[in-house]
Amino acid sequence: MTSQPSGRRVLVLAHTGRAEVREVARECVQRLTAHGIAVRLLADEAADLGLAGPGTGGLVETTQPDDMPGEGCELVLVIGGDGSILRAAELTHETSTPLLGVNLGHVGFLAEAEQDDVESTITAIVNRAYTAEDRLTLGVQVLVGKEVLFTTFALNEASVEKAARERMLEVVVEVDGRPLSRWGCDGVVCATPTGSTAYNFSAGGPVVWPEVEALLIVPLSAHALFARPMVVAPTSVLAIEVLASSTNSSGVLWCDGRRSVDLPPGARIEVRRGERPVRLVRLHQAPFTDRLVAKFGLPVEGWRGAAERRRRDHGDNGDADA
Repeated sequence: MTSQPSGRRVLVLAHTGRAEVREVARECVQRLTAHGIAVRLLADEAADLGLAGPGTGGLVETTQPDDMPGEGCELVLVIGGDGSILRAAELTHETSTPLLGVNLGHVGFLAEAEQDDVESTITAIVNRAYTAEDRLTLGVQVLVGKEVLFTTFALNEASVEKAARERMLEVVVEVDGRPLSRWGCDGVVCATPTGSTAYNFSAGGPVVWPEVEALLIVPLSAHALFARPMVVAPTSVLAIEVLASSTNSSGVLWCDGRRSVDLPPGARIEVRRGERPVRLVRLHQAPFTDRLVAKFGLPVEGWRGAAERRRRDHGDNGDADA
């Protein structure tokens, strides 16, 4: 039996191409509407879930991706993997609607809950037993001469990559208006702390705790004496210039693996802290260290912890009077 409408609304986004995700999405919609919480769905996803017609008690509504789907919603429940959460961030960036991910992907570093946690996740939404934390984003702009060719944002990273596999990309990297180094490389990754466990991590960059405000630069297979991952201030402005003198050197910019633009020789890519953060919902206050261990399956056997060390250092091991 469906409860009376509560005036609350949740946007549900799902990777409906997978049967497993469709099943979990239908369960979430059913549980939310049973508590009188209206659910908004993208029209094509509602059709995929069989929820596009009557019989939903007036608590399921549909919208289009271009119609600011997050507007008026208290949060976005994202069912899928990290790619689905990055898509949700793209769809709701203008409204800064908090994102709550249920992981049905692989690592799912951005997600807060796993498939087995659906019931407790819905309970937390109903009771508003959650918090939202702001994650630093990147503001990205591509210029050719004085013309602005492309403007976007990124939650994880903005990567400048070579367009042709057989050729290197020739770039000069600049930090805060001063040239840093020239590289012949496969590309350059500029990442956020949130994205430090994504492409940045695969490229050999450092893992940065999300509470740290910083921008990261990682060269990809650079042929240069100085080509190390770097961490700069969150107020810094990074620039990558595709050398105009190298007529065979063209590239492509990818932001979060979702939005791209071709980079002709002479293109300048500027990366700075984004004006608007992305808000991620947290259900638990577990330390980031625990998330690293759980997501990457890191070995921690043999760890005794501070309490055990204190007992050992003070001789409180049961043998003190022997």
